[in-house]
Amino acid sequence: MLLVAAGLLLAVAAGGRGSPGGDQESPPGSRFVCTSLPLEAAGAGCPLPPVPMQGGALPPEEELKATVLQLRETVLQQKETIGSQREAIRELTGKLSRCEGADGKAAAGAWKNEVGKGKDTMGDLPRDPAQVIEQLSRTMQSLKDRLESLEHQLRANVSSAALPGDLREMLQRRLGDLERQLLSKVAELEDEKSLLHNETSAHRQKTETALNALLERVSELEKGNSAFKSPDEFKVSLPLRTNYLYGKIKKTLPELYAFTVCLWLRSSASPGIGTPFSYAVPGQANEIVLIEWGNNPIELLINDKVAQLPLFVSDGKWHHICITWTTRDGMWEAFQDGEKLGTGENLAPWHPIKPGGVLILGQEQDTVGGRFDATQAFVGEMSQFNIWDRVLKAEDIMNIANCSINMPGNIIPWVDNNVDVFGGATKWPVETCEERLLDL
Repeated sequence: MLLVAAGLLLAVAAGGRGSPGGDQESPPGSRFVCTSLPLEAAGAGCPLPPVPMQGGALPPEEELKATVLQLRETVLQQKETIGSQREAIRELTGKLSRCEGADGKAAAGAWKNEVGKGKDTMGDLPRDPAQVIEQLSRTMQSLKDRLESLEHQLRANVSSAALPGDLREMLQRRLGDLERQLLSKVAELEDEKSLLHNETSAHRQKTETALNALLERVSELEKGNSAFKSPDEFKVSLPLRTNYLYGKIKKTLPELYAFTVCLWLRSSASPGIGTPFSYAVPGQANEIVLIEWGNNPIELLINDKVAQLPLFVSDGKWHHICITWTTRDGMWEAFQDGEKLGTGENLAPWHPIKPGGVLILGQEQDTVGGRFDATQAFVGEMSQFNIWDRVLKAEDIMNIANCSINMPGNIIPWVDNNVDVFGGATKWPVETCEERLLDL
């Protein structure tokens, strides 16, 4: 604009010089000095004729009129926007009113329709713990969906306009109330789940107590109706390889510096007959153990020290076996059907057998009186389990094996009232000694 004004001033000056009414003529060779002036100064000193706008632009009056029309359209659009926002606010207020309801009645009705299909699932919960957890999951998911729906509607309807302060506070307060109600209901459900678990545990314990009492009563009846001709003419049957079938000797052992164990047994279990007997004391579960486990040979353990015995009894026939041991040099002997098949030494030498332990038939003990392993269980029948506190002579062992004499153990004798059976193990009348000999 300044350049245009300067050009116009130059043209006016040239016109004044060449006009007829000019007083003076410029001498030949004179020059004009052109100075740029502000537009305001040029307008004050040199009025300019109106210059038409290039490009066919509207004159100022038309441009002003067009601007007024555009502003009017903008005002109308703003009115329509405000109207739509008011309508959205009224719709949102109505939805929040339905959520709140009159003292919570409308919200409860909506809750019933959406979650429980007419059933108040938050107040009438199933008693089963699995159903309680499933109902809680559905309830939480439904509430989450409703909250997300409300938030989506808020963003869609009033995306560009802020909610009124009181409405925003009311919405936040209502959401906070819903969250507290949900957390309270979750806590109630957790408490009820814990109560149901405790009731189930108490019921299980009561049932186990009743079953144990019934088993004891059955055992007493079986003892009262014993058909054994003699207190020692019975056998213990352990037909399954489990960790709960076993027999228990009521008496315990004194401190021993030597012993002899003899018994009749019959087994066809494979691999390995298992554990015919074990004796455990506090601090040593393997004080005395006779075991055939897997494909290993029969082993004798004393104070957790091991000796392998050359015995072979897993042919399904009756066999008489005897084992002797003395703490002096840890000497041991193994007899099968009256014959000595092996001997050795240095098996827990100078170790006395500790007293006061538990003697189990058919299971290997990992703790005193328990922690049985089914893979080590004895499968078969046994009878005439006797223990002496000395090393028997070889001729005595032969006479016992061929039924020439009946010599009960002076420490542990084989009598009916000294042997208890558990877990399905049974007592039966045993074949006579002569019948067992014929089975060899």
